[in-house]
Amino acid sequence: MPIRSTTPLSGLFRRSPFKPIQEHMRIVFSCICLVPPLFDALYVKDQQQIKELSKQIDELETAADKVKSTFRLNMPTSLLMPVDRKDLLGLISDQDSIADTAESISQIVSFRDMDVPEGIKALLDELLEGTMEITSDAKDMIEQLDELLEVGFGGREFDKVNAMIAGVRRSEHNIDTILHRARRALFSIESELDPVSVMFWYKILELLGNISDQSENMADRLLLFLSK
Repeated sequence: MPIRSTTPLSGLFRRSPFKPIQEHMRIVFSCICLVPPLFDALYVKDQQQIKELSKQIDELETAADKVKSTFRLNMPTSLLMPVDRKDLLGLISDQDSIADTAESISQIVSFRDMDVPEGIKALLDELLEGTMEITSDAKDMIEQLDELLEVGFGGREFDKVNAMIAGVRRSEHNIDTILHRARRALFSIESELDPVSVMFWYKILELLGNISDQSENMADRLLLFLSK
């Protein structure tokens, strides 16, 4: 079910300009949480479950889009805080791209009758696990923004968020390594698969890799916050 805020956006802004971004990231993370079950359904070719999960992902992506659009429309032109307005807009766009990517994956899986090549299944599971870990870490970073604001972007919270950023960047590097192995494994069995299926599996691997890249983009943007 989509996560919907019960607090008006204007009220969130009065409490903290980060509150709407945190609300948005929670929806994005809920969207990503449905991706591993989507592949579980694909493994056993449960078309009904695939369709249901794809529908939920689509609903969550739409909910995230609405929060992003409302955020942009209601955001004050000036904020008395050490973060530029354009940086906040960029951050919520980074987050939104993660939900967009999850929707793209679900569309491929639901629109085509996909068979999972046995030669990449174990690596696909590693990628899905890594994807969940890095997006969870990215969400945790966003949840810390209020504490950072309260201490003026310094002190222990600064060090804590800095460590989180470093962790996300390490995770992205690890996922790149898994992704390279998965592509090599797929390449080694290309001749056993039909060409169209090969093309779509390369696309799915690319999209899973994009989620980690987008999470790293969030970490890099937060690093800019801390350096200003």
